[in-house]
This record gives sequence, structure tokens and C-alpha cells, in this order.
Amino acid sequence: MNREIKKIAIVGPESTGKSTVTKDLAKHYQTLWVPEYARYYCAALTEPCNLQDEVNMFHGQLALEDSILAIADKPLIFCDTTFLTVKIWSDEVFGQTPAIVLDALPVYHYDFYLLMDIDLPWQEDPLRDFPHKRAHFLNTWHQELKVLNAQYQVIGGIKERTSNAIAAVEQFLNTT
Repeated sequence: MNREIKKIAIVGPESTGKSTVTKDLAKHYQTLWVPEYARYYCAALTEPCNLQDEVNMFHGQLALEDSILAIADKPLIFCDTTFLTVKIWSDEVFGQTPAIVLDALPVYHYDFYLLMDIDLPWQEDPLRDFPHKRAHFLNTWHQELKVLNAQYQVIGGIKERTSNAIAAVEQFLNTT
């Protein structure tokens, strides 16, 4: 893996524009992006998600990220969420996080996080579960990022969301 590549993670509660902003940033910077593995995984589930599924999503997200890093030819990639989502989701739904996820948190580094605000209207999707808990999850993301001592910025705005994200990335890149 090329350690020169800066990884910027786009994270936050459900239905906050993470995937759209990630794709827009990758297009703007003409670089690669890592999709959210859990979306593909959960779409194929035939039974309710369990803790082993969360472990599988953890491994899948890291494998997908490693694959993109292996072929990246620019000094910057964008990640549509990270496996920190597995911790947040596992804690909320199952009351615990698998040890493998907890052990990996201090090891896998992201250079900068864009935390999507909850100011976008909720969009129904069969893979989304908590329309009335977005403020709770936004607060949880703040807490988790602070525990990691992560450098992050909240990104809001409806029409200007992507331009706000680009401005935050520019500011980050100009200070590193």
C-alpha cells in the first residue's frame, strides 16, 4: 500500500449525502473513491443482519479499500464511509462491537474526515433504518471521531454541500 496516498473519509448518519459527495469529490479531484461495501452486502441479505454480518462488512470494507489503494495513481482517495460505521451500528443494534473491529480502529488511519450534517431531507431506502435517530447518530459520530482524535469538519448545505466539501478538502490539503 502506498503510504503517500491521503485518505479522506466521508461519514455520517444515514441519508446525509455521503455517497453523492464522495463521487462528486472523486470526480472533482480526478481520483478514485471507495464505495460503501455494506450497501452491497446488506442488499443481498435474506435474513436480518447479525453480528457476524457486521464482521463480514468490516472485512469487506477493508478489502475494498485496500483494492482501491493498490491501483490508486493519485495522492488522494475518497472513502464513502469507513468501518467505524460497523462499530457505531453494532453498538446501536447489538449493544456491542466485535473485538476485531475495536482492535483495528487505532490501526487504520484516515487523514481527514468530512462528517455530513443531517440538514438534508430523509430519503426512503429499504437499506435505511433510523429516520428519527439522525441527531443521535450525528452526536455518536462526533463522539467516535473525537475518541480517535480524528481531524474532521462537519459539512452541511443542501445545494452547496459538494462545494462546501471541496472547500474543506482544499483547506485540509493546504495545511498538510
